[in-house]
Amino acid sequence: MSSTNEEQQNESAQYDEHRDLKTLARFLNLEFRAKLDDPSPPQELVLGEFGRIAGSWGRHHSTVPIGGNESELVVATSDPLNLTAVDQLRLCYNLPTRTIVTTPEEITRAINSMRTRLMSDRSSALDTDEDESSDFEHQLKIDVTDAEDDDAPIMRYVNAIIFKASTERASDVHIEPFENSLQVRFRIDGVLYDIDSQDKSHQAAITSRVKVMAGLNIAEKRLPQDGRIGLKIAGNDVDIRVSTVPTQFGERVVMRLLDKSATVLDLSQIGVRYENLQAIDKLIRKPNGIILVTGPTGSGKTTTLYSCLTKINTPELNILTVEDPIEYQLNGIGQMQVNPKIDFTFASGLRAILRQDPDVVMVGEIRDAETAEIAIQASLTGHLVLSTLHTNDAAGAVTRLVDMGIEPFLVSSSLLAVMAQRLVRRLCSHCKEPYELTDVEIYELGLDPANLRSRRAYRPGTAECDHCQNTRYTGRTGIHELLIIDEKIKSLILQRMDSSTIRNAATENGFETLRVDGALKVLEGITSAEEVFLATHEEVS
Repeated sequence: MSSTNEEQQNESAQYDEHRDLKTLARFLNLEFRAKLDDPSPPQELVLGEFGRIAGSWGRHHSTVPIGGNESELVVATSDPLNLTAVDQLRLCYNLPTRTIVTTPEEITRAINSMRTRLMSDRSSALDTDEDESSDFEHQLKIDVTDAEDDDAPIMRYVNAIIFKASTERASDVHIEPFENSLQVRFRIDGVLYDIDSQDKSHQAAITSRVKVMAGLNIAEKRLPQDGRIGLKIAGNDVDIRVSTVPTQFGERVVMRLLDKSATVLDLSQIGVRYENLQAIDKLIRKPNGIILVTGPTGSGKTTTLYSCLTKINTPELNILTVEDPIEYQLNGIGQMQVNPKIDFTFASGLRAILRQDPDVVMVGEIRDAETAEIAIQASLTGHLVLSTLHTNDAAGAVTRLVDMGIEPFLVSSSLLAVMAQRLVRRLCSHCKEPYELTDVEIYELGLDPANLRSRRAYRPGTAECDHCQNTRYTGRTGIHELLIIDEKIKSLILQRMDSSTIRNAATENGFETLRVDGALKVLEGITSAEEVFLATHEEVS
């Protein structure tokens, strides 16, 4: 009797689910099917690089392609409000989609059916028969230059690389030719990971496809080239900077992904501590002077400058920038990009900006004495100037300006502050493990054992973790040191003191180094001691 009641309850629940999905489909003007026919999408939609769509991805999103032809992809889903999943499929296959609503049970059955097909034939869409291999590379070259041929496997493969890079938070995609293979690597949270390897015969076609997308000259293979690709991935605008260089085994391609929607332009969210936030907020509201951000390439200097500009961006201020390149467009701010081919440099751009009645000026980078001199003169004539400089620490920026030939009295009278920064990876909150800091770690982090309330910290976990793809880290944050140019520091600049002397004097007044800032984030469980050691170096007194 109880089993009969359970069956009746199950049937009732199933009926309610069908009714709700059918109502939702009607509301969204979509077709509803209680039962799906056997899935029969074209073979290349199931196999090759897209096998995961018929597996873990499909189950996660309860969405799967069930049919299609050269002009349309038919997608079944039990979650019709998940527009992101359908957008991702549209990008992967370069085809318009038609959505059908069905039950979760039917989605599972369709996925299992497609997985059976996948297991029965593991050949990739890029594979060819032996008797066709000699002509295959030539055929691919024709396909990738034919914009109307949406079925070209190389086009889908390149799209899949970009899609995978975007969904896995990669900042860069490396396509690297070697003697016998073509390697694909992603840089995720600052670390490179091997992703895929392709046969050497596909190298020319894959490279050509990327160059076509970026508007580059596919016939020119002897010189470096730079281009851009604009895409919408899962509803987000993604700007891709493309760079190619000739190497011994062919052209090497690097694509840098800039997800405009994922950009954080808030200093508090990029790791700047409260004490430094308060100081920076006062500095960027001064009417004149220079504020510098230093650090190696890829340390987030431009993002920090953008965050500062965003904070003070009001209709009352005329804010202009000269950059190389313009990474993100800022509403209400005039941005110019340098172009060395026509002799439009940072220096010439800065001169032009000063004739535009600016209040605040951002210079992408001070690379030479000419740009430094103009920036300093601009700050002395009533402008606030923000820029970047390549030095290891904040104190080093002061001596670098003097070494460029700038008179010490000009540096001391114009420079307001220098902030040095690095990026460290955030520990995955799902798999990080607590442990006690060792005496050696405490010493190397520059902490005082007597003042430590607890030695508790966190380190990368060892358990399997899907949230971070077993990398043990998710995302990055900044560590910073802020050097305020006070009267004591100005006196040392006038005496042409070295960076060590300036740093030691600042430390006596409460200045905290990069390593100290990193140590505090270790104690907060944000990052690991190992990350801080890798990102900083021990200061030598």
